[in-house]
Amino acid sequence: MNVTEARFVSRLTRDTLALLLAGGRGSRLGPLTDWRAKPAVPFGGKFRIIDFPLSNCLNSGIRRIAVLTQYKSHSLILHIQKGWGFLRGEFNEFIELLPAQQRVSETAWYAGTADAVYQNIDIIRHHAPSHVLILAGDHVYKMDYGPMVAAHVEQAADITVGCIEVPLEQARSFGVIAVDANWRVTRFAEKPRDPEAMPGRSGIALASMGIYVFGTDFLIEELTRDAADTDSIHDFGRNIIPGAIERCKVFAYSFRAASGDAQGYWRDVGTVDSYWQANMELIEVEPELNLYDQDWPIWTYQEQLPPAKFVFDDPDRRGVALNSMVAGGCIVAGATVRRSVLFPNVHVEPHSDVDESVVLPDVRIGKSCRIRRTVLDKGCVVPDNFVIGYDRDKDSKRFHMSPAGITLVTPDMLGQALHTSE
Repeated sequence: MNVTEARFVSRLTRDTLALLLAGGRGSRLGPLTDWRAKPAVPFGGKFRIIDFPLSNCLNSGIRRIAVLTQYKSHSLILHIQKGWGFLRGEFNEFIELLPAQQRVSETAWYAGTADAVYQNIDIIRHHAPSHVLILAGDHVYKMDYGPMVAAHVEQAADITVGCIEVPLEQARSFGVIAVDANWRVTRFAEKPRDPEAMPGRSGIALASMGIYVFGTDFLIEELTRDAADTDSIHDFGRNIIPGAIERCKVFAYSFRAASGDAQGYWRDVGTVDSYWQANMELIEVEPELNLYDQDWPIWTYQEQLPPAKFVFDDPDRRGVALNSMVAGGCIVAGATVRRSVLFPNVHVEPHSDVDESVVLPDVRIGKSCRIRRTVLDKGCVVPDNFVIGYDRDKDSKRFHMSPAGITLVTPDMLGQALHTSE
């Protein structure tokens, strides 16, 4: 990219308002979202899922951001207040929290993704951006939004939809897009039973990432039109985008890696299996998602914690972690951790084995435990001699078992009522 192009993109991003939709229940994650919104779920050893789209905005030069919250948002709000309060208001930089607050109706909460934005039209008008970038707050990826906004302007598009290629058998979970030779969208089907393959690629579908660019005036017109439609469920994927294809210029934007040669890394970590798998991918020797990339840092709130510690080097108890990620505040005391992700303040006691597991903050694993292919939720206290992940029938009676055999354990399942009382 030459200097002229860079300046063009930077002017566009400075005048873009990003709206992160972070109010969904995330019910497919099961008990992980019983007490938190999906964007607040910890990921990657020290982050929250929402840190990825927020970091993408900052790294792209978009520093006017609003986060729309609704479902069990307390931990999400605390995280943003603690970790994302460094933008400077005097430079017109901000991250605003927009909870469902019945701005349009005294009885209506956010009824859908489009309705959530519609209920904040007055705030959009107040900020008066040239373009609005709509983002989902619950996907893991690194993306420069600047070129997408620039493509939207260069094509004189009304709507630009970010998209990725997915295997046809997975496309039922996405909005599936058909395009012409110029990447103009000709059809859009939200979570179709029979997804349409790309021309000449029988096993691949073009799927929406839930990322949209609108001109502000056009967005307000479409939201107002949709709000008046009593048959609409007020959703971008089911109503706004399909309804605009015939009338307006809707283009797809293919998400590519920084090199431009391959598709970029993007994960919808919306199930226990996909969440576990995405965390496991991070411990590969050269993971596709590079968290050590200083050119595109992922920002987050970080407690002041001591370094991770590994203690005891006796023949029968040796504190080691192999092919793993271990966050600050962790103590592995005479235990063995293999192919696992340990979040802050995890303590593993002597003679325990933790294998292929994702251990969220503040977990305590007692002595002589065996943990395998398990997600341990924040605050779990695993008693001495406890075994998880070796007997599927037994585990399924006590814990949450995913289709792929990943065991999810929460404090409540262990009889530790952190959120409720008897």
